[in-house]
Amino acid sequence: MNEVTDTKFCKHCGEKIPSDAVICTACGRQVEDINSSQNASQPQIVINNENNNVNANMIGKKLCNKWVSLCLCIFLGFIGAHKFYEGKGGMGIIYLFTGGLFVIGVIIDIFSILSKPNPYYPS
Repeated sequence: MNEVTDTKFCKHCGEKIPSDAVICTACGRQVEDINSSQNASQPQIVINNENNNVNANMIGKKLCNKWVSLCLCIFLGFIGAHKFYEGKGGMGIIYLFTGGLFVIGVIIDIFSILSKPNPYYPS
């Protein structure tokens, strides 16, 4: 009826646990080296979580604050201040000479800036 199983004591909490247990069933802490109880033929797995990737598209671009860009667009959009802030000097000059592309460009830019995350890379 009662099966007799080999037991040992957990070195952390002192509870009785099965002799082949690697983790204590009472406290959940590791009581033995995991490799000693498993088959030695299993391969060792090394996880390298190092990411050294660099996005080449973002080199030389600065992060822009969404709210600064929005304020510049609302108050000084007709002279292209938000375009100069984003580092788009060519578009800034076009906005300067056309009054923000006749104010239509400023209205489009307001909605465009509102849809961007904060901070953002100008595209």
